[in-house]
Amino acid sequence: MAHLHVHDITRENERKTLIVIVLTIVTMIAEIVCGYFTHSMALLADGYHMGTHAIALGLTYAAYVLIRSYAGSERFPNGTDKIGVLAAYTSSVFLGLAGLWIIVEAVQRLLNPVPVQFDDALLATVIGLVANGVCIFIMEGKHSRHEQDRSFKEDYNFKAAYYHILADILTSVLAMAALIVGKWTGMVCFDALIGCFGGLLIAKWAIGLLKSTVRVLIDMKTE
Repeated sequence: MAHLHVHDITRENERKTLIVIVLTIVTMIAEIVCGYFTHSMALLADGYHMGTHAIALGLTYAAYVLIRSYAGSERFPNGTDKIGVLAAYTSSVFLGLAGLWIIVEAVQRLLNPVPVQFDDALLATVIGLVANGVCIFIMEGKHSRHEQDRSFKEDYNFKAAYYHILADILTSVLAMAALIVGKWTGMVCFDALIGCFGGLLIAKWAIGLLKSTVRVLIDMKTE
Protein backbone atom coordinates (compact mmCIF):
# COMPACT_ATOMS: atom_id res chain seq x y z
CA MET A 1 0.00 0.00 0.00
CA ALA A 2 2.88 2.37 0.82
CA HIS A 3 4.48 1.62 -2.54
CA LEU A 4 1.18 2.40 -4.28
CA HIS A 5 0.94 5.70 -2.38
CA VAL A 6 4.43 6.71 -3.50
CA HIS A 7 3.59 5.68 -7.09
CA ASP A 8 0.43 7.80 -7.05
CA ILE A 9 2.36 10.82 -5.73
CA THR A 10 5.00 10.38 -8.45
CA ARG A 11 2.39 10.24 -11.22
CA GLU A 12 0.64 13.29 -9.78
CA ASN A 13 3.95 15.17 -9.61
CA GLU A 14 4.68 14.23 -13.23
CA ARG A 15 1.32 15.65 -14.31
CA LYS A 16 1.90 18.86 -12.35
CA THR A 17 5.38 19.27 -13.81
CA LEU A 18 4.03 19.01 -17.37
CA ILE A 19 1.38 21.68 -16.68
CA VAL A 20 4.01 23.97 -15.16
CA ILE A 21 6.31 23.46 -18.17
CA VAL A 22 3.54 24.50 -20.56
CA LEU A 23 2.72 27.58 -18.47
CA THR A 24 6.40 28.52 -18.23
CA ILE A 25 6.91 28.21 -22.00
CA VAL A 26 3.78 30.28 -22.75
CA THR A 27 4.97 33.01 -20.36
CA MET A 28 8.46 32.88 -21.86
CA ILE A 29 7.13 33.34 -25.40
CA ALA A 30 4.79 36.17 -24.33
CA GLU A 31 7.61 38.07 -22.59
CA ILE A 32 10.04 37.63 -25.47
CA VAL A 33 7.47 38.74 -28.07
CA CYS A 34 6.36 41.73 -25.97
CA GLY A 35 9.96 42.63 -25.23
CA TYR A 36 10.85 42.52 -28.91
CA PHE A 37 8.00 44.78 -30.01
CA THR A 38 8.31 47.19 -27.07
CA HIS A 39 12.12 47.20 -27.18
CA SER A 40 12.16 46.32 -23.49
CA MET A 41 15.41 44.63 -22.48
CA ALA A 42 13.92 43.81 -19.08
CA LEU A 43 11.10 41.81 -20.65
CA LEU A 44 13.50 40.07 -23.03
CA ALA A 45 15.87 39.19 -20.22
CA ASP A 46 13.09 37.80 -18.03
CA GLY A 47 11.76 35.84 -20.98
CA TYR A 48 15.10 34.18 -21.57
CA HIS A 49 15.39 33.59 -17.82
CA MET A 50 12.05 31.74 -17.92
CA GLY A 51 13.57 29.66 -20.70
CA THR A 52 16.30 28.38 -18.37
CA HIS A 53 13.61 27.27 -15.92
CA ALA A 54 11.76 25.52 -18.74
CA ILE A 55 14.93 23.53 -19.44
CA ALA A 56 15.31 22.56 -15.78
CA LEU A 57 11.64 21.56 -15.57
CA GLY A 58 12.05 19.63 -18.81
CA LEU A 59 14.82 17.63 -17.15
CA THR A 60 12.47 16.84 -14.28
CA TYR A 61 9.74 15.67 -16.64
CA ALA A 62 12.16 13.61 -18.74
CA ALA A 63 13.25 11.81 -15.58
CA TYR A 64 9.63 10.93 -14.81
CA VAL A 65 9.17 9.54 -18.32
CA LEU A 66 12.30 7.40 -18.00
CA ILE A 67 11.26 6.16 -14.55
CA ARG A 68 7.90 5.09 -15.91
CA SER A 69 9.30 3.65 -19.16
CA TYR A 70 11.90 1.45 -17.45
CA ALA A 71 9.85 0.46 -14.40
CA GLY A 72 10.22 -3.31 -13.98
CA SER A 73 13.01 -3.51 -16.58
CA GLU A 74 15.77 -6.07 -16.03
CA ARG A 75 18.26 -3.31 -16.84
CA PHE A 76 17.34 -1.71 -13.52
CA PRO A 77 17.28 -4.57 -10.99
CA ASN A 78 17.24 -2.12 -8.08
CA GLY A 79 14.44 0.00 -9.52
CA THR A 80 14.40 3.32 -11.35
CA ASP A 81 14.07 5.67 -8.37
CA LYS A 82 17.65 6.91 -8.69
CA ILE A 83 16.91 8.31 -12.16
CA GLY A 84 14.82 10.95 -10.44
CA VAL A 85 17.47 11.52 -7.79
CA LEU A 86 20.12 11.96 -10.50
CA ALA A 87 17.88 14.48 -12.28
CA ALA A 88 17.41 16.32 -8.98
CA TYR A 89 21.18 16.34 -8.45
CA THR A 90 21.68 17.86 -11.92
CA SER A 91 18.96 20.44 -11.29
CA SER A 92 20.57 21.40 -7.98
CA VAL A 93 23.81 22.08 -9.84
CA PHE A 94 21.96 24.36 -12.28
CA LEU A 95 20.20 26.04 -9.35
CA GLY A 96 23.52 26.67 -7.63
CA LEU A 97 25.01 28.09 -10.82
CA ALA A 98 21.99 30.39 -11.17
CA GLY A 99 22.52 31.65 -7.62
CA LEU A 100 26.21 32.19 -8.31
CA TRP A 101 25.45 34.03 -11.55
CA ILE A 102 23.05 36.36 -9.69
CA ILE A 103 25.74 37.13 -7.10
CA VAL A 104 28.39 37.84 -9.75
CA GLU A 105 26.00 40.04 -11.74
CA ALA A 106 24.97 41.91 -8.58
CA VAL A 107 28.58 42.56 -7.56
CA GLN A 108 29.34 43.88 -11.05
CA ARG A 109 26.34 46.22 -10.78
CA LEU A 110 27.61 47.45 -7.42
CA LEU A 111 31.04 48.18 -8.86
CA ASN A 112 29.70 49.58 -12.14
CA PRO A 113 26.19 51.01 -11.64
CA VAL A 114 24.02 51.30 -14.75
CA PRO A 115 20.73 53.17 -15.34
CA VAL A 116 17.64 51.06 -14.64
CA GLN A 117 14.43 51.26 -16.70
CA PHE A 118 12.23 50.93 -13.64
CA ASP A 119 8.81 50.76 -15.35
CA ASP A 120 9.79 48.07 -17.88
CA ALA A 121 11.63 46.09 -15.22
CA LEU A 122 8.64 46.24 -12.87
CA LEU A 123 6.34 45.01 -15.63
CA ALA A 124 8.61 42.04 -16.32
CA THR A 125 8.82 41.29 -12.60
CA VAL A 126 5.03 41.34 -12.14
CA ILE A 127 4.50 39.04 -15.15
CA GLY A 128 7.11 36.59 -13.88
CA LEU A 129 5.75 36.71 -10.33
CA VAL A 130 2.17 35.99 -11.42
CA ALA A 131 3.24 33.13 -13.69
CA ASN A 132 5.42 31.53 -11.04
CA GLY A 133 2.77 32.07 -8.38
CA VAL A 134 0.35 30.03 -10.49
CA CYS A 135 3.06 27.38 -10.95
CA ILE A 136 3.61 27.09 -7.19
CA PHE A 137 -0.15 26.83 -6.65
CA ILE A 138 -0.29 23.97 -9.16
CA MET A 139 2.69 22.18 -7.62
CA GLU A 140 1.31 22.53 -4.09
CA GLY A 141 -1.97 21.04 -5.28
CA LYS A 142 -4.62 19.93 -2.81
CA HIS A 143 -2.30 17.94 -0.55
CA SER A 144 -1.89 18.90 3.06
CA ARG A 145 1.43 20.29 4.25
CA HIS A 146 2.23 16.92 5.87
CA GLU A 147 1.58 15.02 2.63
CA GLN A 148 3.59 17.56 0.65
CA ASP A 149 6.57 17.20 2.98
CA ARG A 150 6.35 13.43 2.78
CA SER A 151 6.22 13.50 -1.04
CA PHE A 152 9.29 15.75 -1.10
CA LYS A 153 11.25 13.21 0.96
CA GLU A 154 10.25 10.48 -1.50
CA ASP A 155 10.62 12.51 -4.70
CA TYR A 156 13.75 14.65 -4.90
CA ASN A 157 13.06 15.18 -8.60
CA PHE A 158 9.89 17.12 -7.81
CA LYS A 159 11.61 18.94 -4.96
CA ALA A 160 14.27 20.23 -7.39
CA ALA A 161 11.61 21.54 -9.77
CA TYR A 162 9.78 23.15 -6.85
CA TYR A 163 12.96 24.90 -5.72
CA HIS A 164 13.55 26.30 -9.22
CA ILE A 165 10.11 27.92 -9.22
CA LEU A 166 10.46 29.03 -5.60
CA ALA A 167 13.82 30.62 -6.41
CA ASP A 168 12.23 32.53 -9.28
CA ILE A 169 9.46 33.79 -6.99
CA LEU A 170 12.05 34.88 -4.44
CA THR A 171 14.06 36.82 -7.01
CA SER A 172 10.87 38.40 -8.40
CA VAL A 173 9.68 39.57 -4.96
CA LEU A 174 13.11 40.90 -4.00
CA ALA A 175 13.53 42.56 -7.40
CA MET A 176 10.11 44.21 -7.11
CA ALA A 177 10.96 45.61 -3.69
CA ALA A 178 14.33 46.85 -4.93
CA LEU A 179 12.84 48.44 -8.06
CA ILE A 180 10.10 50.23 -6.12
CA VAL A 181 12.62 51.62 -3.62
CA GLY A 182 15.01 52.49 -6.45
CA LYS A 183 12.31 54.30 -8.41
CA TRP A 184 11.31 56.37 -5.38
CA THR A 185 14.81 57.13 -4.12
CA GLY A 186 16.97 56.82 -7.24
CA MET A 187 19.27 54.39 -5.37
CA VAL A 188 20.13 51.82 -8.05
CA CYS A 189 22.63 50.16 -5.69
CA PHE A 190 19.73 48.80 -3.62
CA ASP A 191 18.80 46.52 -6.53
CA ALA A 192 22.29 45.00 -6.54
CA LEU A 193 22.35 44.49 -2.78
CA ILE A 194 19.03 42.67 -2.87
CA GLY A 195 20.37 40.59 -5.77
CA CYS A 196 23.34 39.46 -3.65
CA PHE A 197 21.02 38.38 -0.83
CA GLY A 198 18.75 36.46 -3.22
CA GLY A 199 21.70 34.75 -4.90
CA LEU A 200 23.10 33.61 -1.56
CA LEU A 201 19.75 32.19 -0.44
CA ILE A 202 19.28 30.31 -3.72
CA ALA A 203 22.82 28.92 -3.44
CA LYS A 204 22.00 27.72 0.09
CA TRP A 205 18.92 25.85 -1.19
CA ALA A 206 21.02 24.31 -3.97
CA ILE A 207 23.71 23.11 -1.56
CA GLY A 208 21.09 21.53 0.72
CA LEU A 209 19.47 19.68 -2.18
CA LEU A 210 22.88 18.69 -3.56
CA LYS A 211 23.87 17.11 -0.24
CA SER A 212 20.57 15.24 0.04
CA THR A 213 20.75 13.78 -3.47
CA VAL A 214 24.42 12.81 -3.14
CA ARG A 215 23.63 10.84 0.03
CA VAL A 216 20.98 8.88 -1.87
CA LEU A 217 23.14 8.32 -4.96
CA ILE A 218 26.07 6.91 -2.97
CA ASP A 219 23.78 4.99 -0.55
CA MET A 220 25.09 6.92 2.42
CA LYS A 221 23.47 6.01 5.72
CA THR A 222 21.91 8.83 7.70
CA GLU A 223 22.95 9.15 11.32
